[in-house]
Amino acid sequence: MSWFKRKTAGITTTTEEKKDTPKGLWYKSPTGKIVDAEELEKNFYVSPEDGYHVRIGSKEYFEILFDNNEFKELDANLESKDPLKFVDTKKYPDRLKAAQNKTNLKDAVRVGVGKSKGKDLVVACMDFAFIGGSMGSVVGEKIARAADYSLKNNIPLMVISKSGGARMMEAALSLMQLAKTSVKLAQLADAQIPYISLCTDPTTGGTTASFAMLGDINISEPGALIGFAGPRIVRDTTGKELPEGFQTAEFLLEHGFLDFITVRKQLKNKVNQYLDLILNQPLRA
Repeated sequence: MSWFKRKTAGITTTTEEKKDTPKGLWYKSPTGKIVDAEELEKNFYVSPEDGYHVRIGSKEYFEILFDNNEFKELDANLESKDPLKFVDTKKYPDRLKAAQNKTNLKDAVRVGVGKSKGKDLVVACMDFAFIGGSMGSVVGEKIARAADYSLKNNIPLMVISKSGGARMMEAALSLMQLAKTSVKLAQLADAQIPYISLCTDPTTGGTTASFAMLGDINISEPGALIGFAGPRIVRDTTGKELPEGFQTAEFLLEHGFLDFITVRKQLKNKVNQYLDLILNQPLRA
């Protein structure tokens, strides 16, 4: 006699009774490590298995940097226009609307001002989820206004870059943002107000060619992709074979383009420690 015997043939669960596994319970890192999503969030969205830094946006960086996640958002309602009437596979206004609906963001950067370890800090953080973090007129304008706010109120500025570069739908208008942001950062330098640039994965194109590399201190997260053009373009332009990993944060640190690399858990402490050193003030605990 068999140990188990099916009383009824086949699967009798109705479609209505079936339950799907909820999405977002687990995260799989590029190295194949499986991490509980709740554990990942508690660990600053860094895989405890292999140290992989998961891409996060302005919401998460503000939570990390601002005391008790308390801050005032600046210029929250700025939105891009379509002066060039640009059309590719869809109209640019339609693409903007779709990105806004998908991300609940107005554009690819948010600016907040609040306390970080008890002292004021202006933070402009890019969101890769919004059209690849591309830099258009709104991104350039909000970073320029963030610099103006820092200048007016004598508050250090931090920009967190996460971008694919200039936004092609705005053509030359997007390229103008390189000059505009660079001029504003030069004004901060003249006023001796510290500017810290954090390069995260990825920081490429016009972002790298402007504000991402102009910090008084340029820092990065481990393993971040940082470069101007892609490896194939660089190889074809220079006619040389390039070393493996030449666009990683670790390679750039070794060759003097970055001042240091910090894990996300230590980001708030490291940023404020270096601000204290730059400003020649007592180190905060």
